[in-house]
Order: sequence, then structure tokens, then C-alpha cells
Amino acid sequence: MPDSTLYWINGHLRPEQEAVIPVMDHGLLYGDGVFEGIRFYHRRPFRLAAHLQRLADSCAAIRLTLPYTRERLAEAVDEIIGAFSEENGYLRLMVTRGTGPMGLDPAGCTRPNVILIATQLEMVHPGLRREGIRLIIAATRRHPADGLDPRIKSLNYLNPILARMEATHAGADEAVLLNHQGRVAEGSAENLFIVRDGDLATPRPVDGALAGITRGLVLELAAELNIPAREAPLTPYDLYTADECFLTGTGAELIPVREVDSRPLRHCPGPIFSTLARAFHEQVEQETHPEGQAT
Repeated sequence: MPDSTLYWINGHLRPEQEAVIPVMDHGLLYGDGVFEGIRFYHRRPFRLAAHLQRLADSCAAIRLTLPYTRERLAEAVDEIIGAFSEENGYLRLMVTRGTGPMGLDPAGCTRPNVILIATQLEMVHPGLRREGIRLIIAATRRHPADGLDPRIKSLNYLNPILARMEATHAGADEAVLLNHQGRVAEGSAENLFIVRDGDLATPRPVDGALAGITRGLVLELAAELNIPAREAPLTPYDLYTADECFLTGTGAELIPVREVDSRPLRHCPGPIFSTLARAFHEQVEQETHPEGQAT
């Protein structure tokens, strides 16, 4: 972790040596919990209300009681950002099932643990943001939606971790996961978009894609810019033959893709990506800059 990393646990800012939870926490034992990643700019969290809504939805979906109100969590976010050493950064907000006896039944877990970490996160090297990254299609498949709904931001990330390990082994920058029908779901930690003949397309949540907040913003911006955009079932063929491809996410922001499975794309960064990336950063400034818009 960078030296500037801060920790807030169950209502209090903690130094690193005190930023601990019991080893019998079901979040550690079984990945039983949920999380959100949140960016902040100019010491203001970006789209915090949407993140807190999704966190509450994830908790409800796994019958996990959130021990703090959204207002209290927003105060915690302001507190840790105010104490952070830099104006821009990344937050990881986690809710675990809490401490309980060994065994899968969580009935003995009486109080969830809430953990907030402020740090820096750079998903790719700045040079790759300019040149584009290389993707592979992983052999690891996305969990089917009828087993674990992708809209739940679960702490259990073993599935995408295995896919990311495949990408590293292959010398690529990121992996794309398919679902069990062979349709594109998402990257290991990002949503995916393609452009074909000026039209923008992204996989559907029913195909295994997270309903990402940055993904949703990109769709909003596309509508404002009169760029045709839709959710659609996609296959590897659609990636191989796309004019453009890019990834989106809170951590990732927007990242262009230059090749998929050693197949170079026609444009990287392409004109649609460049337009949307510029609009995205303008939106961030509008919502977070103290004066509403940086000059």
C-alpha cells in the first residue's frame, strides 16, 4: 500500500497497525460480504449516491444488514477524504458478514464489519492509456447469473482473479470473461464496450456484466452526444471485428484496447472512445470541481 493509505473501520480512522479485523470474520473465511470502489476528485467523491445505492442493493441481495445509514457512510467518506494527503484518490468500501463460528451458516455473525480504505489506484500504466491495452479471451468462464447475479459486488473475486492470471501468463494486459453460452460478459474488473460502424454496444447484465456506474455514465453521455448505443449479446467475433473497443470502470475510468487475442483493432484510440473519454472527464470536473468546471 502507498504510504498515504488511510483506514476507517467501524466508525473510526485507524493507523495501519490497528487496521485489523478478526480472523474469524466470514468475509475472510468465505468471501461473505460486498464492496464498492469509489473515485474522488478535488476531495469530492464521484457519484457517491449511486455507489451507496448499489452497496445497499448488494447487501439486500445477500441478506446482509448494513449497520450504518447512507448518511453516516457519506460522512465517513468525507472524513477519510479530508484526512487523505492528496486531492484525488480511490476508496474501497467493504461490508463483511462479521465474526462468527466456523461453518457456512452465518446465523452466528451478529454484527457486520464496515471497512473504508483511501489509497491510490492505477489500473494501467499511463503509456497504455495512450497506446491501448492488449486483451485475451480467458478460458475461465464468468459465473452464470442464475448462480451468482453479477449485479452483486461480492468480496469473492476468485473467478476474475483466475482470468487475470491467464492474461498475465499470456503476456496480455487484461482478460475478457465469457459466460457459459460463449457470450462476452466483462473484463476481470471492468465493463467492456465495442464500436462498429459508429454504433456503441456493451454486454447485458443478463450475460454476466456488472451494471457498472461508469458504464451507465458512458451510456448517458452517448445519448447526449447522439452516439447510437445499446446493450447487446456479444461474442468473441464481435470483439475481433470491432472498429474500436474500450473498458470502463470506477478504477479503470476509460481505457482503450488495441488488440484482442493478438488481433489488432482498426482504431486505438478511436474517435468514439476519444469523444466519450473527453466527455467523461468533463463530467467528472463538472460534478466534483469546487467551481463546477475547471478552467
